[in-house]
Order: sequence, then structure tokens, then C-alpha cells
Amino acid sequence: MIRSFLFILLIILVSCTRNYKKYEKSFDIPLLHENERLRLLGEYDSLVNLNTNYYRKANKIGYQEGKALCYTNLAKINTSTENYQQADVLFNQAEKILKDSKSNLHKAIFYNNYSKLNVEMHKLNRALEYNSYALDYSKRIDESPFKKELLSEIYTNKAAYLDISKQADKSLYYLHKARLLNDSRRLNVIFGEHYIWGEKRLDSAEIYLRKVVDDPDKEKAMDIDALTAHTILAECYIWDKQYDKAEKNLKRALEIDKKTRDVYTYYTKYIYNDFKWLHKEKNDDVNAYFYLQAFANAKNKTNAALLKTINQDMEAFISETKKDTEQHDKNIQWVILLSFVGFSVVGIYTWRIVDLLRKKKEALTTETEKLKARVDGSKQDEILELARKNDPEFFNRFKETYPNFINRLLNINPNLETSELTFCAMIKLHFTSKEIAAYTLIQHRTVQQKKYRIRKRLHIPTETDIYHFFDGLE
Repeated sequence: MIRSFLFILLIILVSCTRNYKKYEKSFDIPLLHENERLRLLGEYDSLVNLNTNYYRKANKIGYQEGKALCYTNLAKINTSTENYQQADVLFNQAEKILKDSKSNLHKAIFYNNYSKLNVEMHKLNRALEYNSYALDYSKRIDESPFKKELLSEIYTNKAAYLDISKQADKSLYYLHKARLLNDSRRLNVIFGEHYIWGEKRLDSAEIYLRKVVDDPDKEKAMDIDALTAHTILAECYIWDKQYDKAEKNLKRALEIDKKTRDVYTYYTKYIYNDFKWLHKEKNDDVNAYFYLQAFANAKNKTNAALLKTINQDMEAFISETKKDTEQHDKNIQWVILLSFVGFSVVGIYTWRIVDLLRKKKEALTTETEKLKARVDGSKQDEILELARKNDPEFFNRFKETYPNFINRLLNINPNLETSELTFCAMIKLHFTSKEIAAYTLIQHRTVQQKKYRIRKRLHIPTETDIYHFFDGLE
């Protein structure tokens, strides 16, 4: 009886300590490559089905890290379609699985993608923190071509986050590190974006962007990299007052956008916003107003059919994985019960009970902390959404959440107007000048002028970054 029990227990313990590395080539890499291929084609339905099938396979072979990878892949697609709440739910499931995992590969992939969600939600400090985790774990992965691709992407993302936080020198350092590993077309786009917005070096930006827009490959000329390159190049020409070139590139961007809309569902609004900016610079108020209306319509429009399909597939996936999780929990309960009986008979295993109870207590503490963090995060998300909608209620909700920040501003200058405080609130939330212009329906140049006035009103030194200054006011 005891021998039979010990044999069953041994099987359970061996299955719980499987060598995850043996599945990297047969499970992880094929899934990641096929997932990316479907994402770039905009075939979201097939992408969800792919990850559902792989999840079932992972469940069958007891591969927990494989399940986490499926959750991460689906969270990534929800991030790109701006379905941030659903993405957060899926990331939480992946994080729960990977908490006790020893897999550097899966943790690097998880934190790399989780950082992207956080930057989209304007949680820049968290994005940089998670990017650092991804970088640390990726360096521990065995050498392979995939490691180079992943590390290059992590460096590229870090550079983009540093550009947002106005650290251009550091950003350029990581872009060059990324380029040494994987000199891709996307990286040329990021270089171009860095030089126009990070350093205002339009000639350098044009060199990198031209590498993408002048690509002779007809298929690549209509892909996502070409779309973003044409848009950024147009912005470069608007800054340089080369309006004809700017308009030509924006028209080309619209043509590509029609082909890639399934992938970049929300990109159209950015092109219209740049058209509005172009005609405003040309003092063409009629066309500027036309594109202002087009931008507003595109901003409020969602691809309902696409999102409905994605959400239905996601609900089916989550429903299935929920049943699996419940069954997994029941199995764990049986393992604990059997272990308790076995360890009572065989005293050598008593320490396992203590270990299981300790982990359960830690998990309970962690869940409590996460619950509190989600409540705070929910408030933050609500404020960000109100800001994006230019809702009049935005400032009131911001004051409730950041009362000390407003008081500190008023201590510096009691004569600040509500409109100025609202503008400061958007900077405090790390909205870029471009985003503030888009959300408040004003010109990019007007935002820059407002920043200059705020600097004077709050006596912020020229050499001090305004975002860093506001970060110091708590």
C-alpha cells in the first residue's frame, strides 16, 4: 500500500518538475513565430485558435510555462488593439503561472510585452522597470538566433521609453545596441522617430526613414513599417515646412493604412491628425477643419466587427482556461491531501507540508497586495481615459487622486488658472506633446507654447526637464 502510494507520489513530483528547456524548440519557438506571422497578417481569429490549441497541448503535457506563453501572446494582441483591460487580465494569468518558474526565456518574453502595456497606459516608470526585468532575464538565456531577436526588441523598447521620458542620449545608446544584434526595418523607423522627436535632427531622421520608404520590395512597401515610416517622414517635412513632400507621404500612408487596418486598427486617426496639422501650418483652415472632423470621427470609431470577433474568441479561451485552472486547483488539493497522508506515514516528507503552507500564505499575501494595486490602477485608468476623451470631469477626478500635486503647484504660483492646472495634470500623467495635441484638439505648436508659459509661471529652469520636475511634485 505504502509502496503504491510512494510510486504515485513520485510520478506527481516528477511531472511537477519537468525540464521546461526541452520544450523550447518543439513548443515555444514554433508558437512564437506562427503567432507573430498571424498578428502581422491581421488574422486575429486564427491567432486566438492557434494559442487555444497550444494551450490544450501544454495542458496535456503538463507544461505550465507553455500556458503562460499562450496568455502572453493573447495579452499582446489585446494591447495592440487598445483593449487594455482584457490584456491586463491575461497578463495577470501569465504572471501567476510564472511566479515560481525558473524559465528565463518565458519571464523575459512576459516582462517585455508587459512593459508595452504599461507604456500604453502611461505608466512609464513601471514600463521601464518591467523592461529592466526583461533585459536581466534575457541575458541569462542560452545563446541562439531567437535570443538575439528578443534582446534586440527589448533594447529597442527601452530606447523608445527613454525617448518618451526625454532621455535622448540614453535612448540612442540602446538603439545602437539593438542594431548590433538585429538591423531590422522596424529599427530604422525607431531611429527616425528618435531623431525627429528626441533630438530634432531632421536630416538624420530622413536618412533612416528613407531606408524603409524607398525599399524596392513591393510587399514590404505596403507593410506596417512602411506605414509608420511614411507618417513620421511626413511629420519631419511639416517641421521643415516642405509641405508638398509631407502631403505626398501622408497620402501614401493612407494607401498603406487601407491594407494594414486589420493589424493597426486605430492608426488612421494619427494620419488624419497629421493632415490637420499640415493644413493648419499652410493656413488652409477649410482643409484643416475637414481633417479635424475626420480625425474626431476616426478617434471615436472602432472596428466593431473585429473587436466583437476578438472578444468572442477571447471569452471562449478564458472560459476554457478557467475550467482548466479550477481542475488544476482540485488536483493540487488532492496532491496536498495525499502528501499529508503520505508524509504522516513517512516522516521524511514532513517538511513538504510546511513548505506548501508557506507558499500558500505567500500567495495569499501577494493576492491581497495585487487587489490593492488593481484598485489604485483602476482609478488611474479612469483618469487616463477621461483625459483621452477630453472630458470636463478629468480635472476633478485628477484632483481627487493627486491633491498634493495640485497644492504644490498652487504653493509655487497661487494665480494658476484651471486650464493651466489641467494642462499640468496631463504632463504629470506623462502624455507627450503629440498626444496632448490630439486629445485636446489643438496644434502641436500650441502645446509647445503652453509648456513654455508653464515653465515661466512655475519658474522651471530651462535645463530642467518639465516631466522630471512634475515627477518630483507629489
